[in-house]
Amino acid sequence: MLRFSLLWLLVFSFSSSSARPAPYAMRISCGARQNVRTPPTYTRWYKDFAYTGGIPANATVPSFITPPLKTLRYFPLSEGPENCYIINRVPKGHYSVRIFFGLVKHDIDNEPLFEVSVEGTIIHSLKSGWTNNDEQVFAEALVFLLDNTISICFHSTGHGVPAIISIEILQIDDKAYYYGSEWGKGVILKTTSRLTCGTSKPKFDADYSGDHWGGDRFWHPIRTLRKNADESRSTESSIKKASVAPNFYPEALYQSAIVSTNSQPDLIYTMDVEPNKNYSIWLHFAEIDASITSAGQRVFDVLINGNTVFQNIDVVNMSGDRYVALVLNTTVALSGRTLTITLHPKKGHHVILNAIEVFQIIVAESKTSPEEVRALQALKKALGLPNRFGWNGDPCVPTEHPWSGADCHFDKSGRKWFIDGLGLDNQGLRGFLPNEISKLHHLHSLNLSGNTIHGAIPSSLGTITSLEILDLSYNFLNGSIPESLGKLTSLRRLNLNGNSLSGRVPTALGGRLLNGASFNISDNPGLCGIPGLPKCGPHLSAGAKVGIAFGVFLSLLLLVICSWCWWKRRQNILRTQQIAAARSAPYAKARTQSSQDIQMSRYPSRGRTATENGPSLLS
Repeated sequence: MLRFSLLWLLVFSFSSSSARPAPYAMRISCGARQNVRTPPTYTRWYKDFAYTGGIPANATVPSFITPPLKTLRYFPLSEGPENCYIINRVPKGHYSVRIFFGLVKHDIDNEPLFEVSVEGTIIHSLKSGWTNNDEQVFAEALVFLLDNTISICFHSTGHGVPAIISIEILQIDDKAYYYGSEWGKGVILKTTSRLTCGTSKPKFDADYSGDHWGGDRFWHPIRTLRKNADESRSTESSIKKASVAPNFYPEALYQSAIVSTNSQPDLIYTMDVEPNKNYSIWLHFAEIDASITSAGQRVFDVLINGNTVFQNIDVVNMSGDRYVALVLNTTVALSGRTLTITLHPKKGHHVILNAIEVFQIIVAESKTSPEEVRALQALKKALGLPNRFGWNGDPCVPTEHPWSGADCHFDKSGRKWFIDGLGLDNQGLRGFLPNEISKLHHLHSLNLSGNTIHGAIPSSLGTITSLEILDLSYNFLNGSIPESLGKLTSLRRLNLNGNSLSGRVPTALGGRLLNGASFNISDNPGLCGIPGLPKCGPHLSAGAKVGIAFGVFLSLLLLVICSWCWWKRRQNILRTQQIAAARSAPYAKARTQSSQDIQMSRYPSRGRTATENGPSLLS
C-alpha cells in the first residue's frame, strides 16, 4: 500500500508540474504549397516537405474524420516502388505517428492498396474496402525515435497508387502505454482499435480538451455493443485521476459508458485481428451509474477469447471511489483472426465499460548499417540511378521490400543488416564509380556490367577484402587496373572485358590467374603484361608518371624565368651603350661646352677656378 501511495504521489506531482514544456508536434499537409489551419481547433499544418518523390494533387477525403485538407501527394510506380518522407531534427523520444490516406480527385473509383512502414518496420497494410471504414482511413503507431530523424515509407503492391493526405508526428510521454517487461525501445504499438462507449460522437483528444502529451488520439464512438442488449450512461460530473501521466487520458472519455441489461448480462465486443500476433489491451472504467453508491455493488470478470484475465473487478473499490478513472491492461497472444472481449457479471448490478484500446505489438526491425546506407546513396547519385528503382528509406528493411538489386545479410551479433551483394547489370546506368563504394565492407558480389559507366576504377575497391565476384564488363571504364585489386585474396571471378582500360595488368592478378581464378580482361586494347596480352614497354607507375610530369613542368618554368632574366639584362646593357655612344659624339660635346659658357656668363659670381673645383679629370 505504501508503494502504491508513493507511486501515485510521484505521478500526480509529475502531471501537475507546470514547468514541463509542450511536446514536439509536426503536422504535414501533403501536397500543400503553404501552411494551413483547419477548423474547429485551427490546428496548424505545415506545407509539404521532406518527401523523396511523388506528385502533388487535389484530394478527395474518404471520411469525415480525415483532416479537412484539400491536397495530397501520390506516388506512381514511375517514381519507384518505395517512396518516403524523411524528416530530420526530430528530438529523440516516444512518438505517436499517424498517416491519413486519400484518393486522387477525379480518380475516386481506384482504391489503392499499399503498405506503410515507420523506421523500416511495416505498421499497416491497406485492405480492400478501407475507404468505407472510418477506422481504416488512417494508420497510427507508437514508436521510439532514437537518432533525431524519422522515415515514413509507402510501398507499392501493384494495386493502385499510394496517396497520402497528411502526416502527424506527435511526442508522447516516454513511459506511455508501458505494458510490462517486454515493452521498450525495440517495440512498436500499432493502434488496432480505440473506442469510446455510450456516445455517438467521434472525437479526438483535442475535441475533449485533452492534454497535448496524450498524442491527440482518435476515439471511435460506439453507442451500443449489441442492439437492445445494453444501455448508455453519461454524466457531467468531473472524473478524478483521468488526465495523469504517463497516458494523459481526457477526462471526458470517462463521462460516458455502456452498461449491460437483464436481457444480456454480459457485454461482448468482437473485432477482427491478424493471427499469430501479440496484442496489448487497455480497458477503461469509471463508475458513473447513479444506482451504484458503494463498493461491492458491481463485481465482474473480464475474459479474452474465453480465458479469464481479470477476476472480481470492483471499479469503486479498485479506483477508490465513484467518478474515479480506472485503467486495466493485459497482453495476450492470439492464434486466430478474432478477438472477443467479454465482461461477465458476478455480483450485484450488471457490468460497465467506458472505453477500449487494442494495440498490436510489433517488434521493430533492426536497421541497415548507417555507413553502408550512405555508401549506397552516394552510389545512387554517382550512377544516376533511375527513379523506377526507388532506393528510398532503408535498403534491407522492411524485409518484404528490400531495395531492387541489393542483397542483404543480417548480423545477429551486431543486430544490424549489411549489404553483401549488388546486382545492377544492364540497367542503363551512367556516371562513375565513387570512392564511397569501398564503405560496403561486407560486399561479396558486385555486378555493374552492361551499362555506360565511365571513368577510372577506384583503387578503394581493393579495400573490400570480402569481395569474391567483381563484374564491370562492357562499360566505358578507362585508365589502368588498380594495383589494389591484387590484394583481393578472396576474388574468384573478375570480369573487366569490353572497356577501354590500358597499362600493365597488376602482377598479383596475373598470379591469381595461374591459381585457377576466373578473369576476363579481353577487349581492352591498351592492356599488357600477362600471357595472352602484348608485352609492355618501359612501364612507369602512375606516381612515377605524375613525378616526371611535375619535373618537366618545373624545368620549363625555370627555363622561362631564366630567359626572361637574360632578356631584361640584355635590354639594360643595350640601353647603357646607347646612352654612352650619344654622349661621346662631337655634336654632343660642343653643345655641352656651349651650355657651360652661357651659364658662366649669366652667373659670374658662381664661377670657380680649377683649384676650387679640384683636380681636373682631363689632361
